[in-house]
Amino acid sequence: MASKDQAIGGVIFIVCALVGIFYVVTLFYPNWLAVFGLSVDDADVLSNVRFWIIAVPVLIAFIAIMGIGAWIGWTMATTPPPKPIEEITSEMETEEKKTTEEKPAEEAPKEEPKRPEKKK
Repeated sequence: MASKDQAIGGVIFIVCALVGIFYVVTLFYPNWLAVFGLSVDDADVLSNVRFWIIAVPVLIAFIAIMGIGAWIGWTMATTPPPKPIEEITSEMETEEKKTTEEKPAEEAPKEEPKRPEKKK
């Protein structure tokens, strides 16, 4: 049985395929719109149909790109700047000093000498 996500994906696929077919057929053969009762026999109407079939997707793409750019700009404008790396390293050093001062020297773990790896 298909999951809900797979069903939604199938619907999206079918809708996109139908819109793509409608777009290509209307772009190259706009006379087929007579099926819907639209008369495109006039050359002026034909050029208007071809204009709008190109202009609408271009407008949608333009608005989408400008929206993404605006979102990126808003995110950059409202995000606080990160700490300088020098400040981060100095904080880490002070934390290390505190932890080493808190442990007595006797309890500090002794480092074992590293054994060389055997070659195979």
